[in-house]
Amino acid sequence: MNSKSFLMQDHTADASDQHLVRWLLRFVKPYRSLILLSSVVSLLMAGLQLVGPYLVKITIDVYIANANLGGIARMAAIYLAVIIALLLLEFAQGLVIAYVGQHGMRRLREKLFAHLQMLDVQFFDRNPVGRLLTRVTNDVQALNELFSQGVMTILGDIFLLCAIVGLMVTTSPPLTGLVLLTAPLVLASGYLFSKYVRQAYRDVRQQLSQLNAYLQETLGGIRTVIAYNSQATSYERFCQLNDTFRLANMRTVFCHAIFLPAIELIGAIALALIVWRGGIGTIDQSITIGTVVLFIQYTQRFFQPIKDLSDKYNIFQTAMAAAERLHKLLQTEPQIRSLPSALPKSTFEHAIQFQHVWFSYEPGKWVLRDVSFCVGQGETVAIVGPTGSGKSTIVSLLARFYEVTQGSITLDGYDIRKIKLDDLRRLIAVVSQDVYLFSGTIADNIRLGRPEISLEKVIECARYVNAASFIEKLPGRYNYHIQERGITLSVGQKQLLALARALAFDAPILVLDEATANIDTETERLIQDALTKLLGNRTALVIAHRLSTIRKAKKIIVLQHGEIKESGTHEELIQRDGLYRLLYQLQFLSNESSGTSANERERLSLVNRE
Repeated sequence: MNSKSFLMQDHTADASDQHLVRWLLRFVKPYRSLILLSSVVSLLMAGLQLVGPYLVKITIDVYIANANLGGIARMAAIYLAVIIALLLLEFAQGLVIAYVGQHGMRRLREKLFAHLQMLDVQFFDRNPVGRLLTRVTNDVQALNELFSQGVMTILGDIFLLCAIVGLMVTTSPPLTGLVLLTAPLVLASGYLFSKYVRQAYRDVRQQLSQLNAYLQETLGGIRTVIAYNSQATSYERFCQLNDTFRLANMRTVFCHAIFLPAIELIGAIALALIVWRGGIGTIDQSITIGTVVLFIQYTQRFFQPIKDLSDKYNIFQTAMAAAERLHKLLQTEPQIRSLPSALPKSTFEHAIQFQHVWFSYEPGKWVLRDVSFCVGQGETVAIVGPTGSGKSTIVSLLARFYEVTQGSITLDGYDIRKIKLDDLRRLIAVVSQDVYLFSGTIADNIRLGRPEISLEKVIECARYVNAASFIEKLPGRYNYHIQERGITLSVGQKQLLALARALAFDAPILVLDEATANIDTETERLIQDALTKLLGNRTALVIAHRLSTIRKAKKIIVLQHGEIKESGTHEELIQRDGLYRLLYQLQFLSNESSGTSANERERLSLVNRE
């Protein structure tokens, strides 16, 4: 399944329940001995529930009828012992079920998280984070309820039903026939309930997914919402989604509001028939009073498992709706992966070559058109161009976040699609304009979970790229705790941390994607000094916004509408009357009247609009 088809999962349900149950049982397979133990305990509990009413029957027909006080006392003691044993078994079963359910769901969550990290960037482009959070949290919790309250007690309920019917038939076939007359009504009610409640729970999960997605998106961009006074609009949209979610839940409530009273009514009809026929039987002495009491209690116990099974069916339907989504998510295959024949590669020695590369995010809408260029080992090549010209897409293709549509990209003569993906990405360090920092310490964000990068190495890298100048002023220094997305740090400080991270990972190819945009002059000076040190003998591909940062580049490539319009050194391109010269004048000379004619200013304006 590809990432696009995953988007349709809220609207489809093609996996059978049997297949989903078999799939879910894989996660609790290591605990099958405990599941077997729980099943045995369920059978014992069901047996003890049958003993109680039979003890009452014997007490009434034998000991009370004969005024045997000693026998009554013995039966009361036995009855109490049965109840205590039943409570102890319920306690033990509760612990076993909780243990199995929690460990099974832990394994499922770990598998989901590992799978999500394997999926490619385009999957996350198409699937809101809030929806994926719903999968890993709410949907897994629904399955946890299935394991903790449903699956391992169903056997006991079924056994109890069968045993009750068997004992009823043995004790009094006429009364048993009256009880079983209500069975078709129970089956019809169950069929109608199952028909409507499954879709109702599927709708609940779909609406919850949309609600969580919108909530995550809005809170993630809350600064923009506040800055543009869009709180009222956001609130109105949230209320619409919330109300739709409420209506979906009400449909499930409506199903249960009809089904459960229907079962109660059928049970009341069965009891009325027993009282009527049993009363007649006691009068003509064909049925004992103890038998009537036994049937009243057994009938109540007969319908209790049915109601329990309906509750478990409720849990089962919720879980199956969640399982459909989780199963499809785990079936979603990454579109970009290492081929079985992929080659290992630990070094970069010669050159990166883009050979007639075409790329489009959507069919027919080309972002790059026949792009060809070469970056030699140790060279710095810069790529410039108007917004939307395809600069950042080149970076994404080199790191294989996306796959080229036509053409090829080679590394030392090897097509990057034939290199192991992990090896390829170890060779490349990317520093983007929008630096992502995780909640944690400064040191953790530089080493990024790599325990082999020591604190001494972290400090060395930070000092080398001038990041230590602000880190060592923070409380706790390298143990300073960064808030989510590094909100307490400036853009420039985040960029310096990103450069320290790139140095710590020591990749031979460095990619800077607008890394010096939107920063002040002083920070730019620090970053420029850091870049001069960092580049050293490394191969660098620089996506530039500020043209002043790329004057020393070995080659500058100018893109427009996804095509290379010109290339050369800064001095060569300035001498030409081309796009680079216009971009340069737009950035540095647009406010000066001298040296810029009206015709040039008009052309600059056209470039700016592009």
